[in-house]
Amino acid sequence: MNTNLQTPIDYLKGVGPNRADLLRTELGIHTYQDLINLFPNRYLDRTQYYKINQLQRNNADVQVIGKITEFKEVAQQQGKRLVATFQDETGVMELVWFRGQKWIRESIKLNTPYVIFGKTNWFNGRFSMPHPEMELLQEHEKNLRSAMQPVYPSTEKLSNKGITNRVISKIMQQLFLETNGRFKETLSENILSELKLISKSEALFNVHFPKNQELLARAQYRLKFEEFFYIQLQLILKNLIHKSKIKGFPFEKVGTYFNTFFNDHLPFELTNAQKRVLKEIRADLGSNAQMNRLLQGDVGSGKTIVALMSMLIALDNGFQACLMAPTEILSVQHYNGLVELCNKLNIRIKLLTGSTKTSERKKIHESLENGELDILIGTHALLENKVKFKNLGLAIIDEQHRFGVEQRSRLWKKNTSPPHVLIMTATPIPRTLAMSVYGDLDISIIDELPPGRKSIKTVHRYDKNRLNVFKFIRDEITKGRQIYIVYPLIQESETMDYKDLMDGYESISRDFPLPDYQISIVHGKMKPADKDYEMQRFIKGETNIMVATTVIEVGVNVPNASVMIIESAERFGLSQLHQLRGRVGRGAEQSYCILMTGHKLSNDSKTRLETMVRTSDGFEIAEVDLRLRGPGDIMGTQQSGILNLKIADIIKDKDILQNARFYAKKILNNDPTLSLSENKTILNTYQELGKFKNIWNYIS
Repeated sequence: MNTNLQTPIDYLKGVGPNRADLLRTELGIHTYQDLINLFPNRYLDRTQYYKINQLQRNNADVQVIGKITEFKEVAQQQGKRLVATFQDETGVMELVWFRGQKWIRESIKLNTPYVIFGKTNWFNGRFSMPHPEMELLQEHEKNLRSAMQPVYPSTEKLSNKGITNRVISKIMQQLFLETNGRFKETLSENILSELKLISKSEALFNVHFPKNQELLARAQYRLKFEEFFYIQLQLILKNLIHKSKIKGFPFEKVGTYFNTFFNDHLPFELTNAQKRVLKEIRADLGSNAQMNRLLQGDVGSGKTIVALMSMLIALDNGFQACLMAPTEILSVQHYNGLVELCNKLNIRIKLLTGSTKTSERKKIHESLENGELDILIGTHALLENKVKFKNLGLAIIDEQHRFGVEQRSRLWKKNTSPPHVLIMTATPIPRTLAMSVYGDLDISIIDELPPGRKSIKTVHRYDKNRLNVFKFIRDEITKGRQIYIVYPLIQESETMDYKDLMDGYESISRDFPLPDYQISIVHGKMKPADKDYEMQRFIKGETNIMVATTVIEVGVNVPNASVMIIESAERFGLSQLHQLRGRVGRGAEQSYCILMTGHKLSNDSKTRLETMVRTSDGFEIAEVDLRLRGPGDIMGTQQSGILNLKIADIIKDKDILQNARFYAKKILNNDPTLSLSENKTILNTYQELGKFKNIWNYIS
């Protein structure tokens, strides 16, 4: 019989309505299919049986065969514990339960051979095992038992309700019995033979009941490849369909605006990377498809110029353009930068944010709709219903990970036909993550800094070197430079952090006294107007030192600031450290970043600090960050469910991911509609997946 894997889990023998409810709410298991895809977290090797006199004090899980000869209850501070004497022919040990005593006493037989399994403790001169897994020896011998035992994901609630690992293993066995262990093949013959993969049925059997380490490894490889393969197939297809179905406005010419700017007003020679990216963008804009491109480039790599030149192409073709940024500071900075670059070009640019006055807003709305306005820059305010363009041809979104997919699509709806979209980010996304999360976008990378930029010297110093660091600051101020000193401020420890910031501020004020030195301070508890006032003083060069919490992370541009000191640097994440370092090195002078820490450092902290000192390559830093933190954290909270992968791991398995993407591309290049007979299995599987879940289950 071929059991339908979409059968609700309630119908599986041994599950029943109560267990089914728990499996649904706790593990998201609704159907047979979901259960099959509940893959073990780890495996216990149960091939060895130990004698009591062979046990070691090493905290490993062991299994022992023996009998319980007696039970006794022992009083303790709260309640009682149940202790059993367990023995084999070589010695005696104890089994201990702190809860569920009544059930244990009723269900366990004395003087009958059991196999016990668990971690041992050494206590009062003998071994004891708390809450062992127990199984009658004769049951143990006839079970569908592989050498290695899977350990399934679980929750506290499941354990408390008696759905133990044993129970999950049992219902998994039942599922294999009901389906005869036969499962539909999901990959084509070609892929199976080229990559020497085992069949789907073999892979599922060996991932749940592996006979040995080698079969387990082959099963995992096969299932990981498949998982990545279908995600990539869906992303690449989405991109192809997007290009064939969603017609963009073809920008046929590169005209006066672009050429005048390029020939007469370009403030510096473009780098080769910028030229390459512009070519890619021009090709997209000139094709009939809508552009959907992600532009990555480190802080200071010159993305703004590329954005402006792309907008000029839109203007040359009679369209409007907009640029949306996540914060007011950033949008004001973009606005000021672009106005300065365009001042000889006779282009009408306006800024729209939450604090734009109502009268000004009305003017902006009118001139947008009648086409007098060429470029609009702003925050989320651009998404309001009142904002209507006459003909929006290009939308640029800065720091996309702060805007959801939903918000992007709202920009499109402002037009009869969707505008071209360029997404910019200064948070380098590791290649593996980019392939998975933005796999439906075309990706451009600016990977060189403009000429004349000196790389920032980064050093790590301990608190005991503070006097030397202060001397260095004095020397830099004497040369006319400005200094940032940044303190961590983390919600959970806010009051302590605030105290550290204030203590730090006081000791800096003592070491850098008025009237010789002026200090600005900026932190989250200040009123916005006060913050602004202090920021402005620093930007104008009226203060030498800016003491701040991380509010200065995004969008502060002070070319004269050449030193960034990060206090308690071990408490910052890598990408934060890299972003903060990017606040200096914006002028022609040599800049420095000094990471201050105490002596006690965890291994992860050491890795982060060493990485910062060793390299300023944002992509390399992002790869290390991904390894340390995992994909969820990197993308920020609203996208933390970024890849709900069942078995693959985007970090550990990045080679499999690259391989899967390569095969998905190769197949779609030869057969974009998957209509060849050799790809029939792939098409069917793809359509099935589409019915029951689509890519957005993997990507939030």
